Amino acid sequence: MNFIKKQMYNPLAITAAFFALLIILFGVLWVLVPPPPKSIEMATGFPTGLYYQFGERLKAEVSQDGVELKVRSTGGTIDNLNLLNDPQSGVDFAMVQGGVAKISDYPNLVSIAGMFYEPIWVWYREGAFKSEGGQLKILSQLKGKNISIGNEGSGTLALTQDLLHASGMTEKEFGAQKLKPDEAIAKLSNGELDAVFIVAAAEAPVLKKFYAIPGIRLMNFDQADACTRNLPYLSKVTVPRGLLSIQYDQPRQDIQVMAATATLVAHDNVSPALVSLLLSASYDILKSYSRLQKVGEFPSGSGLDFPLHADVEIYLKDGPSFLHRHLPFWTAVWAGRFVKIVIPLLVILIPLFTYIPTTKNFLLRLKLAQVYEELKVIERNAQNPALKEKNFKDLENIERRVGNIKVSMLDAKELYDLKGHVGEVRMRLSLVH
Repeated sequence: MNFIKKQMYNPLAITAAFFALLIILFGVLWVLVPPPPKSIEMATGFPTGLYYQFGERLKAEVSQDGVELKVRSTGGTIDNLNLLNDPQSGVDFAMVQGGVAKISDYPNLVSIAGMFYEPIWVWYREGAFKSEGGQLKILSQLKGKNISIGNEGSGTLALTQDLLHASGMTEKEFGAQKLKPDEAIAKLSNGELDAVFIVAAAEAPVLKKFYAIPGIRLMNFDQADACTRNLPYLSKVTVPRGLLSIQYDQPRQDIQVMAATATLVAHDNVSPALVSLLLSASYDILKSYSRLQKVGEFPSGSGLDFPLHADVEIYLKDGPSFLHRHLPFWTAVWAGRFVKIVIPLLVILIPLFTYIPTTKNFLLRLKLAQVYEELKVIERNAQNPALKEKNFKDLENIERRVGNIKVSMLDAKELYDLKGHVGEVRMRLSLVH
């Protein structure tokens, strides 16, 4: 305690304490503004689906900026949501089909952006609908048929069930099979199935496996407008004849389908730097996804299930930040961290600068006060003959220190008052001894 009390009058100790506090504050802020991870994981879907292909392209894009993206193959949207919601899974991002998630079950998830349309394709055998002229136009025609409605854990299954429920149908009214895409294609090809539901973007590789199956067509949803009004997360999309394959003439006529929006979803504490990186990479990738959507339509902040991340709104409106526009990714990250730390420090320090004159005067008074404290001790001990030599020695030390004090013209009076008081103490010591 005595040591601390003595240092309270020491300007050097006060200055050192100030800078130590400054360093600690800077360190705390540095920890509170962590850098983004250099390795992230993304849940996608089957390797033959566009989610997985999109993840692989993102992986190639972000690797150029020194970020490793691990692409995990999954059963689909439901699996992806469960993985993203599990803190032990290691998954940071996931592709999710619009309209599948019950938002209240995932309060800590946010949308990064809608990436592309995913139409509901219903492939069917013409021969199974001979009484309807070989055409499937409304879902109620599926009664009594064998249908693949999507595998467990997939968005296809969830969306198909919503559509059939909206049409007033139950699974007891048809032969429902929950198959993976490849299994459904094989059974449709050999006649074991009458129709297959699959949700996939027009560019998805899995759709190519349907083209060569003889005697199949794509359903034209005559009730698309009614369905999209009952299921507002869906959009009606017109598919021109031959859009999927000119060679196989798929579809064989202009059709209208309903489409969900494939969305990139993340935790609500995702690093803003990663948000900027993934959005920038997705712009380059989505330029080639132009069969059903207009150029520039995606990435989009519209029609999403989960709330949009705050930084995404700014990015979609104004583009990347100044730093990310003009600097390499990691340089921009570290510069951004530095700025986020320096600004709070300046908010603290700038007001302090206005007190520099007062602080300077305070430090001088502390220095003078320390000398007066020592003079008081000498005066108390002046009557003690045993301390005569020590008193004079201490006084000489004080005189030497006072002689080395440098002050401004405005503070000269305080210094000369002190010198006068030191002289008075020497005079008293001389009279006593």
